[in-house]
Amino acid sequence: MVVAAIILLAAVLGVGLLFLRLHTLPERIAHKSHKLQFEIVAVLGLLALFTHVHLFWVIGLMLALIDVPDFSGMFSRMAGSLEKIAGIAPGRGGEAASDIEHGIVRPDDKPAPPPAVAAAPAGQL
Repeated sequence: MVVAAIILLAAVLGVGLLFLRLHTLPERIAHKSHKLQFEIVAVLGLLALFTHVHLFWVIGLMLALIDVPDFSGMFSRMAGSLEKIAGIAPGRGGEAASDIEHGIVRPDDKPAPPPAVAAAPAGQL
C-alpha cells in the first residue's frame, strides 16, 4: 500500500511537471526573440493557463514560432538617412521639424531668410 501511494504521488508530480513544461513551451521559444513578441506570448500563455482556453496557447505557440521582422531598426535607419540628406543633426529630426513648423530658430541653426510678401496691386483689396 505504501509503495502504491509513492508511485501514485510520483506519477501525479511527474504529469504535473510535464504539463507545466509543455504549457511554458511557447514562452521558452519566444524568449530568444524580441521583447514585445515575448511579452505578447507570455500574456497569451497566462490567459490560456487561467481560462483553460487552448486557443490562446496555440496562438502563443504560433506567434513564438514566427520570426517577426525588426521594423523599429529599419525605420530608424530610414530616419537617419533622411536626416543626413536634409542636413539635420542625427537624432534631432523630430525637434528640427517641429522647430521649422513653429518658426523657431535655434542658435546653432542658420537663420532662415524672411518670407517674401507680395504686394497686392492697387485697387484689389
